[in-house]
Amino acid sequence: MEESMAAIKLIGAGLVVIGVGIGIGRIGGSAMDAIARQPEATNKIQTAMLIAAALIEGIGFAALFAV
Repeated sequence: MEESMAAIKLIGAGLVVIGVGIGIGRIGGSAMDAIARQPEATNKIQTAMLIAAALIEGIGFAALFAV
């Protein structure tokens, strides 16, 4: 029983890592699209992108440490 719980926790941790990667990838891609459309807003877009990426990574770390 304990081994199956450990396996479930590892699967959950793997899903968290995949989710964080997908989330940050989507943020980066969307930011590049936005910068291509409005180059004059690059600084604002980059700032918002970095804040969002940091929040997603923070949630990912919290989820991994909860495992």
